[in-house]
Amino acid sequence: MEGWRQAPLGFFAGGCPALHRLDQKLAEAEAKSDLLIAQHRRARALSRASDARMAAGDRGTAATFDRMKRKVQNAEALSHAKSELLGDSIDDKLAALEKEDQIEKLLVEIKARQ
Repeated sequence: MEGWRQAPLGFFAGGCPALHRLDQKLAEAEAKSDLLIAQHRRARALSRASDARMAAGDRGTAATFDRMKRKVQNAEALSHAKSELLGDSIDDKLAALEKEDQIEKLLVEIKARQ
């Protein structure tokens, strides 16, 4: 059926003008059809992309905050567990710092006497 469309242009030139017009109309219809199909595909793709962005936007923010909250909670739990394992409380650390300060003062006094 498509073989007649591939005939040389001279075949229609001298012969049948009605066939030539029909061929032109057919080519225009096919071009319009291709354009409409391309526009329809583009519209569907844009619609899917918009739907995906809307879905990600709704869940994305809440999910991000939930994920951040879990990370902070895990980090707090981990640091609390480490401090319990080491047995050092804040009071113990402060006492150790005070002792270091006292030792440094004593060293300064000893050096000053010499």
